[in-house]
Amino acid sequence: MISVLVLTLNEEVNISDCLDSVAWADDVLVLDSGSEDRTVEIARSKGARVLHRDFDDFASQRNYGLEEGGLRHDWVLHLDADERVTPALRKALRDKAERGAHRAYRVPSKLIFQGRWLKHAGMYPTYQVRFGRREALTFTQVGHGQRGALPADQVGTLDEPLLHYAFSKGIADWVRRHNRYSSDEAEHARETQLGDVDWSALMTRDAQARRRALKDLSYALPFRPLLRFLYVYVGRLGLLDGRPGFDYAVLLAFYEYLIGLKRREHMRPGDEPNVEASANASLETDPQEA
Repeated sequence: MISVLVLTLNEEVNISDCLDSVAWADDVLVLDSGSEDRTVEIARSKGARVLHRDFDDFASQRNYGLEEGGLRHDWVLHLDADERVTPALRKALRDKAERGAHRAYRVPSKLIFQGRWLKHAGMYPTYQVRFGRREALTFTQVGHGQRGALPADQVGTLDEPLLHYAFSKGIADWVRRHNRYSSDEAEHARETQLGDVDWSALMTRDAQARRRALKDLSYALPFRPLLRFLYVYVGRLGLLDGRPGFDYAVLLAFYEYLIGLKRREHMRPGDEPNVEASANASLETDPQEA
């Protein structure tokens, strides 16, 4: 009834638990981009099919899996190796596959950090389009993340979340990945102008479209690292998550600072220095994604 597509690169720490959480699916495809550890071996031992594709971006990987992965079922769930499907989410997925009214669905995720769910600092619920009909669910790359291409009225929302263990390989791994992501976000920020903002989306009921518009608008705001910290730790009540909430807010501010530095480093001739220095990143940027 449901195929599962998992993206991997050196995920021997995560892949076993990830695949165990979808052991109910009879079609699981692992799309690996060149793992040098035991990821592929473990995936095959768990009964998953494995394909290889060199990584260029997340959207292209997911689209390749949809188009070339030989998926057996009409409905597809997209996962990263550090994500887990709970029994309650499994039931919700099956219910939507049987009688859902939409072609795709947004799925919330619970960010797990230092052994606890960051209910506030993790900005729960943050949604991503991860489940849908194979022929409808395609992606486009934006910054370091990807967006579903379906119109909003064709996308529903699930209440049951994924569990996201974004720090399962340690802080050093998170920093390495977000060093790469910050380069992609800096490039996207350089290409975004205020004229690109969809102002009407700021007033829409579609939370995802609203977040996208806020992301584009936020490139013109000053002091983004500080604002990101205050937004997460105070505005979103991350302080109620204890020390993990504080640590995570600091990490996000650091990530924003990297984006700003890289954007200024590659300032184009004729760019306005005051605007360039003030635009660092976005409220939609979600370091949980990978």
